[in-house]
Amino acid sequence: MQRRPGFPARLDLPAGPAGRAASPFSPVGSRTVVAAPLGLGLDSAAVRSRMVQKLAQGGIGSSGVLDAMSAVERHRFVDSALVNQAYEDTSLPIGLGQTISKPSVVARMAELLLGARCAQPQGLGRVLEIGTGCGYQAAVLGQIAREVYTLERLRGLHDKARDNLRPLRLANVHLLFGDGMLGYAQGAPYSAIISAAGGHAVPAAWCDQLAMGGRLVAPMALSGGQQALLVIDKTEQGLKQTVLEPVHFVPLKSGVG
Repeated sequence: MQRRPGFPARLDLPAGPAGRAASPFSPVGSRTVVAAPLGLGLDSAAVRSRMVQKLAQGGIGSSGVLDAMSAVERHRFVDSALVNQAYEDTSLPIGLGQTISKPSVVARMAELLLGARCAQPQGLGRVLEIGTGCGYQAAVLGQIAREVYTLERLRGLHDKARDNLRPLRLANVHLLFGDGMLGYAQGAPYSAIISAAGGHAVPAAWCDQLAMGGRLVAPMALSGGQQALLVIDKTEQGLKQTVLEPVHFVPLKSGVG
């Protein structure tokens, strides 16, 4: 596994007291929204605000997650031909047979992560993301976690995510190129692990790299070929598994390409 050179990565934040930049790790109970410029013909702030309102109406109750979805401009992560669909609740192709997840799915999985026993009021500690894709979910996670390590097995998408994230200057998001099924032991233990691809079994490496009290959220293939969200909590008594609603993700694969 090769770690690409890092880049300063952080969303521009409103000034705090005495002109200092506000922390990106706002308490979960707060609602600090990062102002966004107009982009690609869209009044992105207004359209994104309506998207966040729909997420709240659809059951997302975490103000930390809603803030994160407000802060990250999804249209920056989709191809220009699809930009008018950027804030619709739909998955979109990003190349190489992969997709950017629906906003409602990103928000749902982020909210589940915040339910980890080791999560703090100000958010998560270190998070591992399997499947960087275009980088959108990593940017959202960067708003609710102290540190994010995100792995992508496809070089073309890894490079695309790097280009998408560089202007956002998220200093706490680290892009890695490698086999996601192996996780990233150098950054372990993780308070949360999230996967954007589903297999028939959760790799043992992920569970090994999860901190005590940590939570893993991933799609899991069921016997009938369908997928469902799986939540694994690591406790002193062992791994506790909970199967939730049906989902549809790309298949989990090993190796790099």
